[in-house]
Amino acid sequence: MSAIIKNKVGNHIYLYESESYRDKEGNVRNKRRIIGKVDPLTGQHVYKPEYIEENGLESIEDSAQEVRLYTVNDIKESVVKEYGVFYLLNAISEQIGLADILNKTMPCMWKEILNLAFYIVASGDPALYCEDWLYKSECYHSRELSSQRISELLTTITHGERMSFFESWSEYRCENEFIALDITSVSTYSELINDAEWGYNRDKEKLRQVNICMLLGEKSRLPILQVEYNGSARDVTTLKTTLQMASNLNLDNISLVMDKGFASVKNINSMLSKDNAIRFLIALPFTMSVVKEMVNSERDDINCVENAIIVGTDILRGVTKIHEWNEDHDVYAHVFLNTDTAVCAQNKVYGRVRKLIDDVKLNPAKHLDKPDVSKYLTVSKSDDKDIDYTITINNNAVLSDLAHTGWLVLISNHVDNANEAIKLYRDKDVVEKGFLRMKNCLDLARLRVHSDNAMQNKIFIGFIALIITAHIHKVMSDNRLYETWTMKKMIKTLERLKVQYIKNDRILYPVSKEQKNIFKAFGFAFNL
Repeated sequence: MSAIIKNKVGNHIYLYESESYRDKEGNVRNKRRIIGKVDPLTGQHVYKPEYIEENGLESIEDSAQEVRLYTVNDIKESVVKEYGVFYLLNAISEQIGLADILNKTMPCMWKEILNLAFYIVASGDPALYCEDWLYKSECYHSRELSSQRISELLTTITHGERMSFFESWSEYRCENEFIALDITSVSTYSELINDAEWGYNRDKEKLRQVNICMLLGEKSRLPILQVEYNGSARDVTTLKTTLQMASNLNLDNISLVMDKGFASVKNINSMLSKDNAIRFLIALPFTMSVVKEMVNSERDDINCVENAIIVGTDILRGVTKIHEWNEDHDVYAHVFLNTDTAVCAQNKVYGRVRKLIDDVKLNPAKHLDKPDVSKYLTVSKSDDKDIDYTITINNNAVLSDLAHTGWLVLISNHVDNANEAIKLYRDKDVVEKGFLRMKNCLDLARLRVHSDNAMQNKIFIGFIALIITAHIHKVMSDNRLYETWTMKKMIKTLERLKVQYIKNDRILYPVSKEQKNIFKAFGFAFNL
């Protein structure tokens, strides 16, 4: 007579078929052979193909469930939950080290934080509906996340706990990669948040706002650090504070990639100074006279084959020269021209001016007072009896509009060639996309909270959700999943993988081919 028994060896539990028999002397003996193992995540039996074939089972899925008899009552009282999304998000959080660091830094509430973050990633709906989502979905066993409990959670996490997480997370994630830095604003209706102030609102909303500065790794594309500022703070004033915090979190060896908003003589001098000595690559605005000089010096010679640089589907022109920034420091100045952008802009301006001329000729009285007419055209009464007005194009205004179109200037104290510089800068859009996902998909477009601590914790939980979302986005991009999927469609597909609890048994539904392909793309072998 044979039976299936389990035996733990190291971290694995193996399945054996044990058959009893009597030897020649009449003693009872057991003959065992290994036939499979227990899946560590699902607890299901995974049998070897030869055992499945021997026993006439049609598939691994058929063999994965032990045969049990249930009453009608057992079935009625059973619970079915969505499982696929939890499996993926939980596996990601463990793979990238997020779950472990949250567990260490916030041991009393890490499961609640991850449950809430999983909900935000999976649904993008307001936190008000989190309890309903957790009721139908597999999740960590923790206290129920009702609206009241979420409000309590948002006031329970302390500043020290958040900083402890950022310290551990940044130390774990910073593997000598470039760090992109950017800032955004999040609007709020609340008048009780001290950091919510009037300022430049990037979403053009007439609301108070809080500014969020974020650092993201350009290789991993994962958020590493975020800092909240008052809503009136300008980009250039936040850099010093953010870098001070970064230095406290073992981010001394970072290389910052920044947009024009952070460019100021003071900021650049500070990064070049011996006290900071920060490696950086930054775009310069054309409001700086030195930038106009750099472009003008390359205008006649840059457009040649020797200066061609291929970046994705774009073919740019780029040159690098050493530039004396101040008395003590030289920098690498990278000047680029995108001829396609320049031509498109030229056609647009030429077309607009041509249309203005036609409009004035057709109905001078109606169009003479338009700002564009006075900018680009000089219209005067004509002495010719057959012509009412003479129209002269202001070519200086046209040339002024097009003078810097298609041009980009980057400077760096360590990147010494144009090819590498433009690729690093182009990769910076991971920050902007991260902010967009955080605000549009993670329920943070409005901070419907009424205290500074609750506001900071809501942004923090959004940050945790953004880490997971950013990893999903990276895997989908790297594996070209966006050609056939959207993130929402992928989530919906995984929601169809369910688990059923009957009495004390846990029964996983069969995994579809699409679901297996998703898990495979993310590097998780979902074997049943």
